[in-house]
Formats: sequence, structure tokens, C-alpha cells
Amino acid sequence: MNNFNKLISSIQQLHKQLQQSAVNAVNQTLTIRNWLIGYYIVEFEQNGKDRAEYGDRLIESIAVELKQIKGIDKRSLFRFRQFYLYYPQIAEAIRGSLPPILANMEKVGTVTPLLPGSKIVGTVTPQLESELYVPGEKILSKLSYSHLELLLGIEEPLKRCFYEIECIKGAWSVRELKRQINSLYYERSGLSKNPEKLAKLVQQKTKPRQSTDIIKNIYAFEFLDLPIKEIVEESDLEKALLDNLHHFIIEMGYGFCFEARQKRILIGEKYYFIDLVFYHRILKCHVLIDLKIGEFVHGDIGQLNTYLNYFNEEVHEQGDNHPVGILLVAEKDHALVKYQLPAWTKIFLCSNTC
Repeated sequence: MNNFNKLISSIQQLHKQLQQSAVNAVNQTLTIRNWLIGYYIVEFEQNGKDRAEYGDRLIESIAVELKQIKGIDKRSLFRFRQFYLYYPQIAEAIRGSLPPILANMEKVGTVTPLLPGSKIVGTVTPQLESELYVPGEKILSKLSYSHLELLLGIEEPLKRCFYEIECIKGAWSVRELKRQINSLYYERSGLSKNPEKLAKLVQQKTKPRQSTDIIKNIYAFEFLDLPIKEIVEESDLEKALLDNLHHFIIEMGYGFCFEARQKRILIGEKYYFIDLVFYHRILKCHVLIDLKIGEFVHGDIGQLNTYLNYFNEEVHEQGDNHPVGILLVAEKDHALVKYQLPAWTKIFLCSNTC
């Protein structure tokens, strides 16, 4: 029996190790691809013989030509360019490992001399020198591109480095990194009399990410050309409700034509998902349905109204009427609804008492 238990344990350990290797391989390849695309863009901007022909429209022109590749659009191309400029140390990590077709990239491997060699230290506070940085190998092996997307939003190098180090030390998930940034952890560390104690407390309260957390993100699935809907994080209850609602409207809602589920839209620098999108051929308008499994809060209306305004500006075609929004919630406070919804509203709010 002991030998059998050892066999089971060995298989479980083997699976976990190889699963982690597979996840890391996808993550690193995606990150390197995005960094190299950034390199290509910067190199063309600086040395392209016909760069003057495109000028400020370069990235927009690239996005049009590459629209068949999932995950590459105008916004992402700007991010890739920024990624290359913010993380020159990745060149050292990929030196010698590039495929032959990239062997003539002379600038790859030349890291700016303003970034001296450094090791990751135990705790970084805002008082440390700005030259401190995380080696490219650590960036590639410990952070997913989803982590890096959040970090690219931080312009101050030292602040960005602070979160890189803390995220690596604590094996934070993307959600945890976002939470710490929003909680002003960096600023609190700078004001704290004992930043080491604060760092220890923060790490104790965080839950380390799992292997699937790294790969289960929109960037990895687009890179692998997998359906986006597979990775939209929903509870089993919410998924079941959407399944039933989708079929109910198609069967009973005369005039409804299904367009999309978990419709992804880009507003500013962020992606958002609309639960269900229909077009009503009689009313000649889009119908957006947003499902909330909790009680109604005032922010729900604002979110759906943002979606409606987006459709009105970006999707609305000549002859269409203004889009209609339907918000489904588990419970609603009638007083809150009264002051949240003006008489002219184009949003319908339904609870389990509707």
C-alpha cells in the first residue's frame, strides 16, 4: 500500500511540475513576442526607410494590416512599443535564444548603460535609488504579460520596480497586483516607519497565484487562438443563468436576434464585457443585457449606461434607434432605484420580483 501511495504522489507531482512548465512556456513566449513587436515598431520609427510615409499613423496602419491576428489592435501595439521602451533588460534574457530569422537584430541585446546590474532585494521602498531594477530573466519567468499590462500603467520607474519585486516575492495573481496598486501600497510603504513589517503583513494576507491563474487570461487565449468566451471568469450560477436567459429570449422574445455573449469592447485603455447582446429587428435597435447575481448598487446603472453610450457612438448605424439596456439583479432597493433612474431612462431594471 505504501508503494501505491508513492506512485499516486509521484504522478500528482509530475503533473503539477509539467503543467507549470507548460504554463511558463506559453507565458514567456507571449511576453517575448510582445516585446519583439515593440522592438520592430521602434526600430522602424527610427530607421525605416519609408517611415515618413506613415508618420503618426504608423501604429494605426499596422493594426489595420494585422487585424486577423487575435489580440493585436491599435491599443495593444502602443502597449508593445511601451513595453519595449520600459523593459530594455529583457534583451539580456533573450540574447542567444532568438530564432534564426531574428538573428540580424543588432540592437537586441544592447541594454541601456543607465541600468546597472542589480539583484532583487528583500524589500524595496520609495527611498531607494531609481537605478534598481529587476533582471529580464526574472520578469520573463515570474510575471505574466497580464501582470506587465498593469505595470505598464505606472510611469514612475521606481514605483513600477517596487510592484515588480513585491509581486514576484509574493507570487501575486493579477487581481492581487491590481488590488495592491489601487490600495496605494507603494505610497503607504514610503510613509511607513517600518516598511518591512508592512511588507510582511501584506504578503501574509495575499493568496499565492495558481498555475492556471497565469494562463487563464485574455492575452494567453488570444495568443493561442482559443475562444475568448472560454476565459471570461464567471461563477457557475451566473453562467447557468446566462445560458437559460439566452435560450429563453431566443425562443420567446419575438424579433430578438442574438449577436454576442460576453461581448468584448474597448473603452479607453480597458476591455469590458457585456453579458448578452441582441438586435431587435422590429424595434431596430440593439438590446444589451447585463446580469448581476448580487443586489442592485448604483454603480450597476453607470456601467450599463456606459455600454449604451459606447454602442450609440461606435456601433449605431444609420436607421438604427438608440440601444436599450436591461439590467437583471437578484434584489433591488426601490428607493435607490427611484433616484438612480430618471423618467427618461433607457434602462430597464428587473429583479427576481419582476
